[in-house]
Amino acid sequence: MEQIEVDTRERLLVAAESLLLRSGYDAVSVRAVCTEAGMNAAAVHYHFGSKERLVAALLEARLGPAWLEPVSRMDAESLGVREIVDGVVAPLVTMADDPAGRLYLHLLARVVLGRREMAWTGRWFTLEPFVEMLRHNVSGLSVSEARQRWALAFELILGQFGDPLAGDRVLSARQVESLCRFVAAGLSEEGE
Repeated sequence: MEQIEVDTRERLLVAAESLLLRSGYDAVSVRAVCTEAGMNAAAVHYHFGSKERLVAALLEARLGPAWLEPVSRMDAESLGVREIVDGVVAPLVTMADDPAGRLYLHLLARVVLGRREMAWTGRWFTLEPFVEMLRHNVSGLSVSEARQRWALAFELILGQFGDPLAGDRVLSARQVESLCRFVAAGLSEEGE
């Protein structure tokens, strides 16, 4: 990708982030993002294709460094289910302490809980690596059952951290512990 295109995409991401922080998802239009970035009205569509793909790119760009590094270090052969869940949740706890982090969690929850099909490019934004780790830890678990369990687990986790209706609620350490324990128990049930 040429540097000019990267700079243009980043300007659009920065503009979208700024507007989303101020106004929320529903109030931000593609046209407003283009205007904020000082670009023509078709720039978002040209570079991303849609508002949803712009948000997916924003989430991958902003969540990636905070979440993907610790998660990608996970090794299914050396971690149990509880450690995997803790590794997924710990970066979310950190993000929830920051207004921009809460925005990303709200956006991610909106995508996941709304069951929107997103054009993720990063492996760790899909269920596949989590399915592999879970199947390594739980005997007799099919791919489809592992996928369904992780989908439910992420819905619960993101519902707790990213529910836009919860406002700026921050989970206590005790609530996080209960959440992790509950999710790990649900994921750990032996397969049929």
